[in-house]
Amino acid sequence: MEDQNQTWVKFFIMKGISDLPQLQTPIFLLVLVIYLIILSGNSAILFLILNDRQLQTPMYHFLSHLSIMDISYSTVTMHKTLITYVSGDKSVSSSACIAQMFFYVALLCCEFVLLTAMSYDRYVAICNPLRYVTIMNGKVCSVLASVCWVLGFSEVVPAIFIIYDIHCFQSNEINHFFCDLLVIMKLFCYKGSNMEHLIYVESVFVGFLPFTLTLTSYVFIIRNILRIHSSTGRRKTFYTCSSHITVVSLLYVTIFCVYMRPTSSVTLESDKLFTLFYTALTPMLNPLIYSLKNKDVKMAFKRLMKRNNKVLL
Repeated sequence: MEDQNQTWVKFFIMKGISDLPQLQTPIFLLVLVIYLIILSGNSAILFLILNDRQLQTPMYHFLSHLSIMDISYSTVTMHKTLITYVSGDKSVSSSACIAQMFFYVALLCCEFVLLTAMSYDRYVAICNPLRYVTIMNGKVCSVLASVCWVLGFSEVVPAIFIIYDIHCFQSNEINHFFCDLLVIMKLFCYKGSNMEHLIYVESVFVGFLPFTLTLTSYVFIIRNILRIHSSTGRRKTFYTCSSHITVVSLLYVTIFCVYMRPTSSVTLESDKLFTLFYTALTPMLNPLIYSLKNKDVKMAFKRLMKRNNKVLL
C-alpha cells in the first residue's frame, strides 16, 4: 500500500530565502544589487578582453569563459528569486525545476574544469616560459575551453536522467531559493542509495579530480618559484598566479562544505547560507580579484578610458 505522504507533483513551491514578510523587500533589494554587480563586473571583464589586443592571451581567454560561466549560473539561480519577489508566484513546474538544476550543476562543473585548465596555463607560463607561446597557442586554448564546456554538461546528464524519471515526492515544497540537487533528493519518496552513490562518483570526477590536478599544478609551480634566487623574482612570479589561487580557494572551500558530505548531515538553513555564498559572493568577487590584483586589466581599463575621452573630445 502506498504511503499517503507520497505525491506525484507537477510543480513545486519555492519557499525562498526567508518566510518572514518584513524581510521580503530587503532580501529582494539585496539579491538585485548583488545580481547587478555580478552582471556589470563580469561584463566589464568580458568587454575589456574582447576589445583590448594586449589581453588576447591564453589566461584572459580562459578568464572570459569564467566570466560567462559566472554570469550564467548566477542568472540560473537568481532570476527565479527576483521574479518570485516581483510577481509573488512561488510555484515552478517540475520540468523547469529540473532544467534549472541541470544548468546550474552543469555550469558549476564547467567552472571546476576551467579552473583546472587555467592552472595548467599558469604551470606552463611559470615552469616552461620559453615554450609558453608554442604550447598554449590559440588552437590549444580553444580546444581546452571547449572541453571544459562539454565535460561540464555531459557529467550531469546521468543524474538528471535519473531524477527526471522520479515522479514520487514526499512534498512539493522546496525549502530553498532554487532547485538545488541535494534539496530535491531529500524530497524523494524512496531513500535509495543509488542516487547518493552516483552523486559521490560524479563529485570525484567533477570536483576531486579537477582539484587534485589543480593542486598538482601548483605543487610544481611553487617548487619552481622556490628555485628562483631573487626574492623580487619570487614575489613577481607568485603574483602572476595569486588571482587564480584566490578564486580556486574561494570556490572549492564552499563547494566541498556543501556537496562533499552525506545528504543525511545537510541542514537546510546551513545549506542555504553556503549556497547563497558561492552562487552570489564568488562570481561577484571574481572580477574584483582579477581587476585589483592584475596590472594588465588595470592598464586595459586606463587605455579604454583614454579612447573614450578622445572620442568625447
